[in-house]
Amino acid sequence: MLQSPSETLTDPAPEARSAVNSAQSARAPSGAEEPRRVLLVAPQPFYEDRGTCIAVREVAEALGLLGYRTDLLTYPVGRSVDLPGTTILRAPKPYPMRSVRIGFSLRKLILDAVLVRAFARQLKRARYDVIHAVEEAAFPAVILGRRIGVPVLYDMQSSLPDQMRSHLVFRNPVALGVLRRCERWLLERADVVVASSGLAEQARHAVPSVRICEWQFPSSRHPVASDAVRDLRQELRIQDHARVVLYSGSFEPYQGLSELLAAMPQVLRDVGNVVLVLVGGNPSACAEVRGQAEAMGLGRSVRIRERQPRHRLPQFLALADLVVSPRAYGENAPLKVFDYLAAGKPIVASNPGAHRWVLAEDRALLVEHTPAALARGISAVLSDPGLAARLSAGARAFAGSRLHAAGFVEAVGEIYEGLRTRAAAPTAQR
Repeated sequence: MLQSPSETLTDPAPEARSAVNSAQSARAPSGAEEPRRVLLVAPQPFYEDRGTCIAVREVAEALGLLGYRTDLLTYPVGRSVDLPGTTILRAPKPYPMRSVRIGFSLRKLILDAVLVRAFARQLKRARYDVIHAVEEAAFPAVILGRRIGVPVLYDMQSSLPDQMRSHLVFRNPVALGVLRRCERWLLERADVVVASSGLAEQARHAVPSVRICEWQFPSSRHPVASDAVRDLRQELRIQDHARVVLYSGSFEPYQGLSELLAAMPQVLRDVGNVVLVLVGGNPSACAEVRGQAEAMGLGRSVRIRERQPRHRLPQFLALADLVVSPRAYGENAPLKVFDYLAAGKPIVASNPGAHRWVLAEDRALLVEHTPAALARGISAVLSDPGLAARLSAGARAFAGSRLHAAGFVEAVGEIYEGLRTRAAAPTAQR
C-alpha cells in the first residue's frame, strides 16, 4: 500500500511566479477542465540534498508553477518536503532502513522492485497525462505507459553504463555491452528524453532518431554575511590568510577525488598556504578520503565534511577562493557546476568532455583529469588575480542570463506541452 502524506501547497518564490505568468496564461486549462496530472517516478531516497534529488525537486516545483498536479512516487526513505501542487507517494518499506547510498547496491535493487509494484498499482488507481520517469524507473515506465497509452518522459540524469562501470560486476566488456544495449532500447522507446547537460550527444550517437533535449538547472546567488564566512573559517580551523579551494558533491569514484588529492602537493609547492575543503560525502566515504589525505601527508591542508544541508552551501561557496569539479569519467555535467556558476567563483574543472556543455573558456579553466593538470590549473588561477577575476565575471554573466528560474520553468512547459498533445491523441481517437 502506498504511503501518502497530506498534500501541502506552498507559495512559490515571487521571482519564479512572476517569471512564468505568461506561460501559465498560455497553457491554463479552462475552468471546466481538470488540472493535467503527472506521475513522477523517482527511484531515490527523496528528499535528500544530493544531485538527482535536487533535480527532481526542481522539476516538481516547475510543474506546480505551470498548473500541473503531480504525484511523486519514490522510495520509503527520505524526508518530506512541501512542493507546490505535488503529493509525495512512498512505496512500502520492505524492511527497516534509514538510508540508501548513492550507486548500485542490493538494497537499491530491492527498493526498485518494490517501487515497480507500487508504480503498476498507482497506474490502476489514477489516470495520468504524462509519466515522468527518472533514471532506471524509465524501463518499467515505457512498458506500462505503452500498455495504457500514456506518453513517457525519460529523465536521463546519467548514462547507465557510465553509472555502473565502477562496480565489479559491470567492469568487463560483456556486461558493459549489455548495459549499452539496454540503454539503446530505452532511448528508442521513450516518447521524449530529457538529459543532464552533456548526455545528448552520447544519446544521439547511440540512437540517431532519439527525441532529446538537455536540462540546465536554475541556480541563484545567495548573499552571505561576512561574519557567517568568518564563523565557518573558524569552524574549519583555517587561518585567515590561507587560500581555500572548495569541492562540493558526493565522494563517489567517478568524482575523481583521488586525482584532486594527488594534485595538492604540487599546489602547495606552487602557491603556499592553501587548504582544500571537501564537503558532501557520507561517513564511510569521508573516512576513506581522510585516510588517503593523511597517507599523502596532507592532513593539515585538507578539511573534510559530510553532506551538509543545502542551505549551508552558499556559506561554503562564499568561503572559497576557487571551486573545483574533477570528473574521472562520465559525460554528464554535475549539478554542482550550476551552483558554482551562480556563486561567481573561478572554476577549475577536469575531464572537459563532462563539462564542455556548460563551461567554456570565459567562465572556467578546463584541464585534463590528471594530478599534474589539476595542479597546474589550480595554481594558475590562485596565482593570477586577473585570470581569477575574468573567470568569476564570466560565471556570473552566464548564470544571470541562462540559469534563472524563468528559463527552466519555460523549458519544462514546452516539453510538457508537446507530451500533452501526445496524451490527448488516444482520447480523440476513441
